[in-house]
Amino acid sequence: MLRIDAHQHFWQLNRGDYHWLTPELTPLYRDFLARDLQPLLERAGVSKTVLVQAAASVEETEYMLDLAETTDFIAGVVGWVDMEQKGSVETLERLASHSALKGIRPMIQDIVDPRWMLKPELDAIFSVLIERGLSFDALITPSHLDALEVLLGRYPQLKVVIDHAAKPNITRGMDEPWRKKISRIAANSHAYCKLSGLITEAGEHGSFDDLTPYLSHLLSSFGADRLMWGSDWPVLTLAASYDDWVGASEAFIGRLDDAQQAAIWGKTAQAFYNL
Repeated sequence: MLRIDAHQHFWQLNRGDYHWLTPELTPLYRDFLARDLQPLLERAGVSKTVLVQAAASVEETEYMLDLAETTDFIAGVVGWVDMEQKGSVETLERLASHSALKGIRPMIQDIVDPRWMLKPELDAIFSVLIERGLSFDALITPSHLDALEVLLGRYPQLKVVIDHAAKPNITRGMDEPWRKKISRIAANSHAYCKLSGLITEAGEHGSFDDLTPYLSHLLSSFGADRLMWGSDWPVLTLAASYDDWVGASEAFIGRLDDAQQAAIWGKTAQAFYNL
């Protein structure tokens, strides 16, 4: 069965544009490169990955596209452009000339205005994404779900995937506002969702069992054909190992029928990102 990790990162500290990555994040404050991930992929039976931006810079996107040319398992890149900057359309067009670029991801979770994504100045970029069949990774928290619902209604042809299921607050049990809004978005839009990043949201004392109600709700809301598995490695390592996350995912996904398993493990990501 095809397995694709639909969400992983690399970084090289001396590049100097990972401004969120400080020495206080000790486990993450080092280089993470293909040689570190490859043995983990091989053990897990993962053959391809989607490499996702970790820095708000065009230079990092260019770096990732270079990595895609020399790393067999990278099937696609989700990059970054300054969507508000003059010339952003030209920048996106230039980056999109590389076949590995599959979409972009603004770091919405770090933007103060929860309705930023609805600014009319962004229309030109969204139009280019639609015209080129590129995707929009929504890196959001529950506070952004209302705006995302409006965005999805405004651009029904835009390919949107919600990263990390919008980072619900798992530490306090089921996040009811998140549950209701996710259900509404799934029912009334074409959005996809990633099964990634959730163990990190479970907190220091969280367990994989804490995730089961969330995973079940995402499955019942989106269906397997709009869910894709991802690791969020190496951020994942703040809470669990790659092997442990694969094992926990196998325990949940393994209860489904073959077609559902195939979709979540790889086919959804393959179709969504046109890998």
